[in-house]
Amino acid sequence: MRPSGRARDQLRPIVLETDVNKYAEGSCLARFGDTHVLCTASLIDAVPPWLRNSGRGWVTAEYGMLPRSTDSRVDREAARGKQSGRTQEIQRLIGRALRAVTDLTGFGERQIKLDCDVLQADGGTRTAAITGAYVALHHCFQHMQRFGAVKAIPLREPVAAVSCGLYEGEAVLDLDYAEDSRAQADANFVLTASGGIVEVQATAEQDPFSRAQYDLLLELAEAGVRDLVTHQRAALGLD
Repeated sequence: MRPSGRARDQLRPIVLETDVNKYAEGSCLARFGDTHVLCTASLIDAVPPWLRNSGRGWVTAEYGMLPRSTDSRVDREAARGKQSGRTQEIQRLIGRALRAVTDLTGFGERQIKLDCDVLQADGGTRTAAITGAYVALHHCFQHMQRFGAVKAIPLREPVAAVSCGLYEGEAVLDLDYAEDSRAQADANFVLTASGGIVEVQATAEQDPFSRAQYDLLLELAEAGVRDLVTHQRAALGLD
């Protein structure tokens, strides 16, 4: 029995809410159970220097956790004077995931910066951030389309992410903190709507796991991402 009582292939309750920030060109509050991540997309009418005069745009991301997003207060990284290695790794992952499905030639020499701020953490913050950031990015492109800045949405297909793991010897979907902290293995899968693999991060926390166990985790992730894409499309009014 999972601590939450969920079935092994059951996601936490998923809520993807758009228009949660009045200033950002795109925004989404992603709730994966008790993990809540605010994702905003900001349109910047310039690109990094190395992309000037290339005809290409850029999508990048920043990630952070608020001081009381966890059960004890953590200092803001700005107060410490530098980002942790974990923060840098996660925000690069988010950026790679979104660029993988974006036509960077489709919105001119502009940059879209995705800010993913963890309001509350209960496991799976990076997967919630990627899933919500896609919605915020699409929402931003919808805004640009309404004002004639783009003719078509320059996204090839949705991308979403979900965690899976081996908990008490069984493959389970979408780990919360109670499971993640005790899992024998855990993995984060970033997949496209068509099943394409963008990135996989998998780690044995105890004994090595087998290819057969990995295949079970991938099958769970594929089903989970299909459900997440349905939530993304509904949030964007595409159903």
